[in-house]
Amino acid sequence: MTFPDRIDVHQHIVPPVWARALAAQGLDSGGWAIPDWSLSSAIDMMDQQGIAAGVLSVTAPGVHLGDDAQARDLARAVNEYGAEIVKGRPDRFGHFAAVPLPDVDAAVTEAVYALDTLHADGVVLMSNARGCYLGDPDFEPLWAELDRRAANVFVHPAQPPMPLLPGTAAPLVDYVFDTTRGALNLVLNGVMSRYPDVRVILSHGGGFLPYAAYRFSGLTSTVVNPDHKAEDLLRDLKRFYFDTALSASPSALPALLAFAEPGHLLYGSDWPFAPQEAGTYYNHFLENYPHFTPGQAGAINRKNAEILFPRLAD
Repeated sequence: MTFPDRIDVHQHIVPPVWARALAAQGLDSGGWAIPDWSLSSAIDMMDQQGIAAGVLSVTAPGVHLGDDAQARDLARAVNEYGAEIVKGRPDRFGHFAAVPLPDVDAAVTEAVYALDTLHADGVVLMSNARGCYLGDPDFEPLWAELDRRAANVFVHPAQPPMPLLPGTAAPLVDYVFDTTRGALNLVLNGVMSRYPDVRVILSHGGGFLPYAAYRFSGLTSTVVNPDHKAEDLLRDLKRFYFDTALSASPSALPALLAFAEPGHLLYGSDWPFAPQEAGTYYNHFLENYPHFTPGQAGAINRKNAEILFPRLAD
């Protein structure tokens, strides 16, 4: 790729106020260190990786670090910081607003403010909010609000509510597991069927959801709850969008392309938590995949994202 073309829906930002809040509590991202971030380094990476625009988001553990009041203030500060970045470079950046779940009322308030006043391009949710998964009935008011606005929702994994595998940071294995767990929870609790206008993007190729989707639909309909029809579960599982961050590999791409609906596969880098060397590694697989149909690679790199983020289409 000789010029910036891609729209990167999975690119992270590290607002200083957020980094300080994590450091003050001795927190990181599931055993993964918080990297440095700057506007200039982001643009340099994007130019080198063929990325025209990146949609920025904070990663796990999100903005709720244990205290509701702190979480409300931190969400507002993080979102205003992201909005200023976009305001300065609207040609290169969008942003997903953070919300302070599991404080549902505050999350709804912040989502409305971010979408209406800050003109965020969507909302980022962690796959679980302090152990509470996104299909929880208590979260219904947030989903209803996001659906009314046909919002883009980026689901990023968080450390699941269990001990880390010894010697293994959560981003290496637990994040993949928790994305899958959170997505299935949304479907089995009916969120994806009740709210058809919200567009939900799953990180990292959806974890192992594309690979195991027919396991979920078949076993649920025949063993767990026969009232759930397999075809209905598959319909709701196929409503998800999937990004390619750390997932554009010779083994993952066939499953993604076989399962994802047309237009539902989007480019992602996961920078800077995944360093540029990792981006190059997975871009090589994406750029050299031999089984794309005509136009499919261009759709993944850009065209599919243009539909979700028309502001970035130009």
